[in-house]
Amino acid sequence: MNTANPHMSDQLTPRQIVSELDKYIIGQTDAKKSVAIALRNRWRRQNAPADIQDEIMPNNIIMIGPTGVGKTEIARRLAKLSGAPFIKVEATKFTEVGYVGRDVDSMIRDLTDIAINIVREEYTEGVQERAQTLAEERILDILIPPVKSNGHELVSGPGFVMKPPAEEPEAEPSSEAELRERTRQKFREKLKRGEMDDREVEVDVANEQTPMMQVFGPMGMEEMGMNIQELFGNMGGKKKKKRRMPIAEAREILAQEEAQKLIDMDKVTKEALERVQQAGIVFIDEIDKVATKSHKSGPDVSREGVQRDLLPIVEGSNVMTKYGMVRTDHILFIASGAFHIAKPSDLIPELQGRFPIRVELNNLTEEDFYKILTIPKNALLKQYAALLSSEGVSIEFENEAVREVASIAAKVNTEVENIGARRLHTILTTLLEEILFEIPDNIESESITVDATLVRERLGSVADNRDLSQYIL
Repeated sequence: MNTANPHMSDQLTPRQIVSELDKYIIGQTDAKKSVAIALRNRWRRQNAPADIQDEIMPNNIIMIGPTGVGKTEIARRLAKLSGAPFIKVEATKFTEVGYVGRDVDSMIRDLTDIAINIVREEYTEGVQERAQTLAEERILDILIPPVKSNGHELVSGPGFVMKPPAEEPEAEPSSEAELRERTRQKFREKLKRGEMDDREVEVDVANEQTPMMQVFGPMGMEEMGMNIQELFGNMGGKKKKKRRMPIAEAREILAQEEAQKLIDMDKVTKEALERVQQAGIVFIDEIDKVATKSHKSGPDVSREGVQRDLLPIVEGSNVMTKYGMVRTDHILFIASGAFHIAKPSDLIPELQGRFPIRVELNNLTEEDFYKILTIPKNALLKQYAALLSSEGVSIEFENEAVREVASIAAKVNTEVENIGARRLHTILTTLLEEILFEIPDNIESESITVDATLVRERLGSVADNRDLSQYIL
């Protein structure tokens, strides 16, 4: 009965989920276990007896740890693994109702927009073959319009003149139809082979531009879950305009139009709303920035107000969106924060109770940095290798060089500011800056080797000088 998300991997056990996360995130086993259990519990709830499904609430999670240790990446990869609608928001972007800024309900509206797009794309893929066929027929109608007689000749399209037989005028309609169909079939085969992709045709396409309008006032239309540009843009229907373009481009545009006609948007909306309610994941970053025990006037009042506004959404409430009402009871909320100054206990008690699972993420060690550089599928060294391969250059990092980079990253994080794995980006950018700049103008060889000596030459003096490290690394 897993209708909420047909792409959720039913066969993945918590251990297998952790194994998948290990491909992209180094360490943080406790956090991975917690999110793996939370994901599996969703499948368990959807397969539990129907009379108790609505009573089983998700166990929301707070991740505690410094920046750059994998909090966001864990949540993002989890959502991708399950195919669930996912949104990352920052708690500092929201303000208490009555203050200027976004209200917390907007996160659910944005999540619903994401779900609509996901489901629409899935439905579009399902009708793509049929849409391509219909698009080709529309192009054929442009090339070979319906045959019309003007008394002297029969025009079958721009540049195509077909004269009817001089005798047997009674048989003319039949021969015209046969000739036209044979011609269409020849052109249809040419289209499929791509032989006419460069030829230009004139097509009617929807004019997507709508007048820009500004809504004044703190509430605006967003608070009502509506888009005023869509409201006014749809008045009077979609306007069309003629454009000349190559057949290859026209085929794609017309296929998109035909796919939209084939899709039942009512079904898309219904499924997307169900998926948001049963499988949606909201990642609230920097939750510690709105945690305060202060009862003074000023911004602290608004911060505590944000917590109180968050409470009903996390507890379970109805949020109006432009696609309909969304219940938040079974949406999984994952909050995160460094909690350097504030503590999780500084959150209002009611909100603490709605995040029963607390996981502390560890600071990254030198060994962690080495693994981050080499093991994940999207490791930074693999990314740079892919970038340079586009220039016809291969780059190889010796093991000792990678160890040296990891050592410098750990050292600078300790002495300057701990920004976790993000430190590797700044270090590698500085290390490879000259190479990336010189290629392809002054390329001397098709292979580059980075050794420990080069790393020490480029980074050693900067890493040892704390003042320079603050500005460069």
